[in-house]
Formats: sequence, structure tokens, C-alpha cells
Amino acid sequence: MRAALAAWLVLSLSLLGGTGAEDTCGDPPAAPSRSVPAPQLSPEERLSPHMPEPLRCDACHAIAFQIEEQLRKAEGKVGKKALKESDYTEVLERSCSQDWESYGVLELDGEKRLSGPGLPRQQPLSVLVSGGPWPGRLSKLCHGYVGERGEAQIYGAHRRGPAALRQLLCHGDKGPCAGRKERPEPRKAPQNEL
Repeated sequence: MRAALAAWLVLSLSLLGGTGAEDTCGDPPAAPSRSVPAPQLSPEERLSPHMPEPLRCDACHAIAFQIEEQLRKAEGKVGKKALKESDYTEVLERSCSQDWESYGVLELDGEKRLSGPGLPRQQPLSVLVSGGPWPGRLSKLCHGYVGERGEAQIYGAHRRGPAALRQLLCHGDKGPCAGRKERPEPRKAPQNEL
């Protein structure tokens, strides 16, 4: 009996990797720790009332998305018919005066990007800095686009489709995305397979 117990003990220790196995037996391996820093914002990015130049194209796409969504909802209430001038003017005012709290800035591959509804999805391991000056900047830009282009021209572009509205606001000769290629979707972070 002792010989069988000794053989079992030797076999058990060799299978468990020798001494110290009792410390890790049953405990899952430690997950690697990851640290994602918040974007480092320049004084202009933190304090200026204006949208920083490198973020204006993203901001324009966010504004076009919000205008499109609000106009589409308003048309849905009247059976997809064209809105009266007073109605689309009110919708555009409401679009620009919303709170914009769901937007913020993050850093992706060393480049600051605006993030929120209607913008390309960003990688999951990033820190979004929202609130602060971003909502006011977006509202100010939105009102500027409506004032510059006019409600009728914006609504006409909306009726032609989302691409026409983005073209009018963002990609025209003087638009904030003029001369830029569409930014590709960012690479997705690799997922661990089980």
C-alpha cells in the first residue's frame, strides 16, 4: 500500500510540475494588464471655442449625420413627404441646438479623432474625452453650416440622400474635408481566441 501511495505521489508531482504547483492549482493565469492613456490635448484643443483644424472633417461628418437623422425622423412623422419650409427650418435649428454630449475626442495611432454617432467605429481600447468644449464647438459649427449654406440648400441635399448632404457640407470646394480621401476604417484590435 505504501509503495502504491509513493508511486501516486511521485506521479502527481511530476504531472503538476513539481513543487509550487499547490500555489497555482485552480487559479486562472493572470491576465496581461493593459494601460490606455487619455489623449494629450494641446492648449488650443482644451481651451479654444473653435473646433481645431485637424478635427473639422470628423466634426462635419458628425453634423451631417445628426442633420440627416433629425430630418429623416421629421419626414417619417408626415409619411415620408417633403417637409414645409417652416418645418425643416425648425428641425435644422433643433439639430444644431442639441446637447452633442455623445461626442468627444480620442487618440488613435497617435492621431486625435472625433468619435460618436455617425463616425467610423474606433478601436475598443481607447479613452474618449467628451463634454468640455466639444458640444459647444459642434453646435457652433452646425449653426455656421446652416447659416452659410442656407436651410433650403441643406434640405434639398438631404432629399437627394446622405451622400449629397455630406458632399454639400463637408467635401465641397471649401468644405473641411476638401481634398482629403475618405479615412479607412481603423484596424480592429486582435481578439484572443479560446
